[in-house]
Amino acid sequence: MNIKKAKALCRSFAGATEDTKWGADLVFSVGEKMFAVTSLDDNAKGISFKVDDDRFLELTDRPGIIPAPYLARAKWVYIEDLKSVSDAEAAELLKRSYELVFAKLTKKLQREIQG
Repeated sequence: MNIKKAKALCRSFAGATEDTKWGADLVFSVGEKMFAVTSLDDNAKGISFKVDDDRFLELTDRPGIIPAPYLARAKWVYIEDLKSVSDAEAAELLKRSYELVFAKLTKKLQREIQG
């Protein structure tokens, strides 16, 4: 999956917003909680996102996937090059990141987003 497809997928999730943080990072959020971070640059290759606790070690043992800088303690990974995972797996991982963050929102906010 290329970064443009990954960004388009993140934008497609219900209630997803995007903004720029830390000067050069594009942050995707739901309910003002981050679920994915990448570079503003469309030539970027990598992306960070949250994963299930039990998948964190499994994923970071694979080549090209490392604990996300500054966010690893919250079980975030950084895929250094999206070409190192299939399009289907990348889509599944990004969708799961969104779901994990969405599930932590208040029930009221979840209802508002699902509208």
